[in-house]
Amino acid sequence: MILVVGGAGYIGSHFAKLLRKKGLDHVVLDNLLTGHKEALGDSPFLHADMREPQEIFEAVAEVSPTLVVHFGALSLVGESVSAPDLYWQNNVSGTLHLCQAMRASGCQKLIFSSTAAVYGDPISDLIDEDHPKNPTSTYGDTKLAVETMLSNMDRAYGFKSVCLRYFNAAGADSEGELGEDHNPESHLIPRAILAILGKVPPLVIFGTDYPTPDGTCLRDYIHVEDLASAHLLAAEHLLHDGDSRRYNLGTGAGFSVREVVEMVGKVAGTPVPCTDGDRRAGDPARLVASSARVQKDWGWKPERSGLEDMVRDAWNWLSKNPDGY
Repeated sequence: MILVVGGAGYIGSHFAKLLRKKGLDHVVLDNLLTGHKEALGDSPFLHADMREPQEIFEAVAEVSPTLVVHFGALSLVGESVSAPDLYWQNNVSGTLHLCQAMRASGCQKLIFSSTAAVYGDPISDLIDEDHPKNPTSTYGDTKLAVETMLSNMDRAYGFKSVCLRYFNAAGADSEGELGEDHNPESHLIPRAILAILGKVPPLVIFGTDYPTPDGTCLRDYIHVEDLASAHLLAAEHLLHDGDSRRYNLGTGAGFSVREVVEMVGKVAGTPVPCTDGDRRAGDPARLVASSARVQKDWGWKPERSGLEDMVRDAWNWLSKNPDGY
């Protein structure tokens, strides 16, 4: 039995759908603080909050999982800086409660949703897993703290984990059933689409004088379905008694903000209303992953992470669901 914590969120719901398609037994656990029960289809659901030890201990004991996949984080970088206690409470204390509940139920296998934010400002064009880790936000600090905790637990208890460091998750379910629904929406592609639909103000491009081909920031975007497929490989690895691993998930190529905005306009058939603005503090010019390690070890490679595919899938869902679920 696979327990999907935070499975009502953006990436978690796409992974839960993949489990349904594969016919794999699973239960989704979520506090629905940012997730959507409507995104869960026929997946069995438990309402619980990992910040509350008794709730998470009882829920994990009820499910008695063989593997836990953990997506249940707060993830707004700006909010993490202005309200750090919320992030340490949820992302670190909550994960500690979850791991303690797992051990109490006899489960020692965890897939952890980590982030490129553990690296901080890059010192190389391609970021591999050995790149120095110097987070520049509380969000990154909390994710790195959990990775450290999981390494400690492996040494002490044989608690095995796979930490998957995402770069920029993008796109939507290619069958049009699931999409991205955050409040507030902070991701570039859905914000650009919502600007076209008149649901948010015109998009602001933060910084046009970066040392990149068109002066705007360059980011590595990865389709949410490609992320889901990587989690399935991680599940197979741990369920076959694999060792602990840490992997980047990206494409090895970046798209600039302006390229993304132009593609949204092309797919929608109308330009994105936008203006140029000043740089935001702390935004690196370029963040691009090397995923060579996971490709070599597991044969994973992105299948749907071309820019047009990601934008088209996002448009197909969000244009039909402009108010979300």
